[in-house]
Amino acid sequence: MESSGTEVVAAGSASGKVVPEAKRRRRSVAERRRVVEQTLAPGASVARVARDHGVNANQVFHWRRLYQRGLLGGKVQPTGELLPVKVSESAETTAMVARGSGVATAISPKAASTIQIELAKGRVRIEGRADVEMLRVVLEYLAR
Repeated sequence: MESSGTEVVAAGSASGKVVPEAKRRRRSVAERRRVVEQTLAPGASVARVARDHGVNANQVFHWRRLYQRGLLGGKVQPTGELLPVKVSESAETTAMVARGSGVATAISPKAASTIQIELAKGRVRIEGRADVEMLRVVLEYLAR
C-alpha cells in the first residue's frame, strides 16, 4: 500500500479501510477569542464549548492562557466575579455605634477580630489578626 500523506487507515477498522485524512483547520485570532470568551461565561464547560467548535479541549485551555496574558488581541475581560458579602455586627461594634464613638478610632490594629468565609468546599474561620499571605493561599486553594 502506498502512502500519499493524505490518507490514513481507519483506527479500529478490521478491514483496514483507507479514509481521507482530515485537514487541520486554522482559526483566526477573532475565532479563538470568541471560543475562549464562551468558556468564560458562568457555568460554561470548556469541554462542551470545544466540542461545539470541533476543537480539542486542551487547545482551548492553551488559548485561554494566551487570552489571560493578553496575547489574543483586544481587551482582556476579567475572569473573576464578585462574591456576595454579608457583614454582621458584633455586640462590641453595636455598643460603639450606640456610644457615638467612631469605628476607625475605636478599633486598633491589634484588636481581636473574626473572619468567616463559607465556600462549597469548606469553611474558613480566622480569629485574631489574619496573615494576609496565608489567607490568600487558603482562598486560592478553596476556590479551585
